Amino acid sequence: MLTIGVVVAGVAALWYGVFGLKPYSLSAEELSARYAYSMKQQVQLELKELTPQSFEFTYQSFDGVTVNGRISYPLDPKAIRSPVPVLIGAHAMGRSQIRWWQDSFKDRATFEQTDKITAMALAKGYAVVAIDARHHGLRKDPNLSIVDIIDNLHWWGEREPYETMLVDTVRDHRVLLDWLVKQPMLDKNNIKLAGYSMGAQISLLLAGVDSRIQSVAAIVPPHMNSTTAAVAPLNVIAGLADNQVWLFTADDDEYASIKQNQQLFDALPNADKKLFRFDSGHLLPADYVTKLEPWL
Repeated sequence: MLTIGVVVAGVAALWYGVFGLKPYSLSAEELSARYAYSMKQQVQLELKELTPQSFEFTYQSFDGVTVNGRISYPLDPKAIRSPVPVLIGAHAMGRSQIRWWQDSFKDRATFEQTDKITAMALAKGYAVVAIDARHHGLRKDPNLSIVDIIDNLHWWGEREPYETMLVDTVRDHRVLLDWLVKQPMLDKNNIKLAGYSMGAQISLLLAGVDSRIQSVAAIVPPHMNSTTAAVAPLNVIAGLADNQVWLFTADDDEYASIKQNQQLFDALPNADKKLFRFDSGHLLPADYVTKLEPWL
């Protein structure tokens, strides 16, 4: 048995030495460059009316890739007389922007309750907008699935596809912001951002690198460390100094421990912050949404 144990330990050490993710660091300048983007022309959304208040859209991002999403207004845009606040929603891994609008999709429930956040925001006079992250929803890549990206990250130490997926999704949102802040019916000085799980990670990253976001609700963000430094919210934390940040965490979260969640909250440099802890796993109790009402 001892011999078998030694062999297993040796194999594990060899695997880690070859494939295990190693910590690395990025300077503030390198991080800024990673999230930078440039547009050759002004962004234009191609809108398709679903109802007088709701539209599907597409636009070309910084690299020419097509982004899809949806925007809903609290009333017919033609009737809006003064700019309305904006809520951007960011979906969880393996989900899509449709989860911000529907309580189920393909007979699978929206357990994150993000559709209820949208309903509450619209009722309070917000316009709500959400897009598919890269490799999600209508943007799935048949040659590289989410399962492949995560398996390759953890088993073979291939962090570049994972980091690129998140970084480029943040940059897609920055291009969307270019359009949002130019719309006279939208209040560019009142843009809030809510995200669940991977969406919470994206929300913290986006607000950390783009000052046009004023307030964030980060719902059960997974813990990220220096093995994926480019997409670890702690590395852009200084950019959140002027934000309001509400952090929702679970005490039995398989993706972030109580200690790690507290570390993230304590590191937030802003005075206007709140921590909500739930006695649950990564999937929060359905009524967590009620805690967001004062935030809106």
